[in-house]
Amino acid sequence: MKETLATIHEILDSKKAIDVRIIDISRISNFTNYFIICSGANEKHIQTLADELQKKLGERGIETAHVEGYQNAEWVLLDYFDFIVHIFSIETREYYELERLWADGKVVDVRALP
Repeated sequence: MKETLATIHEILDSKKAIDVRIIDISRISNFTNYFIICSGANEKHIQTLADELQKKLGERGIETAHVEGYQNAEWVLLDYFDFIVHIFSIETREYYELERLWADGKVVDVRALP
């Protein structure tokens, strides 16, 4: 899983995602193990981040189970069962404060990933 998380971080970073955070919620959630949270600069950037993740992970045999919010691109959710990627507009991320809501999770140090 750590390799997958590192790959996700690399993909998002290569497309200039803003403030990428990975949170381990496996001990406090019964529906997924990790949240990957980031922001995009605008609607097109958010959609590009989602598209690139789906493409690159799909090439590795990791398919998206469910996508929400792609059309309006304020909050795009990509569900992969073991992890969920949340791609927000800056304003929507500030409004929902997902990191605060899941503060009992453990923030993953991306520098420690393979």
